[in-house]
Amino acid sequence: MPETDAKWYVVHTYSGYENKVAADLMSTAENRQLQDMIVDVKVPTEIVTETVGEKTKEVEHKLYPGYVFVKMVYTDETWYVVRNIRGCTGFVGPGSKPVPLTDAEVYRMGVETRSTKVNYSVGDSVRIIDGPLEDFVGVVEEIDADKNYVRVVVSMFGRETPIELELGQAESIEE
Repeated sequence: MPETDAKWYVVHTYSGYENKVAADLMSTAENRQLQDMIVDVKVPTEIVTETVGEKTKEVEHKLYPGYVFVKMVYTDETWYVVRNIRGCTGFVGPGSKPVPLTDAEVYRMGVETRSTKVNYSVGDSVRIIDGPLEDFVGVVEEIDADKNYVRVVVSMFGRETPIELELGQAESIEE
């Protein structure tokens, strides 16, 4: 089976064992020559700034404690390998058959990110090409590629109104 058949599955682990399960799973896949079947393993994290007293420091937090995301081709062999990793309690899904995540869920949960090529910058005029305000024209106020959004100011009912859109929902107007 080609790697393109691989889908993302969610595996439940003991709390605090996420990184260990992910590392063990990748090394087991390598030892059994299953790299083309178990393609990727991720533990989504975010950097949070914490302030304790007078000190501030950046700390990495797991977005989904107790869960590991596995991109794999589902077969009896890959199911067996994942289920028998120490610290893994099983797949998320009804019964013994795991349910793969949809593409929308994968992007929304931050497991994979889409790269969107943007042909506009701050101060440019853009046309909204998707959503409830389709065909409105506005000026780009802010772009955040990491969070996949752009803030556009449009004129509605005689007022300047800022709107947050995904990067792909606006396109540059050729002048």
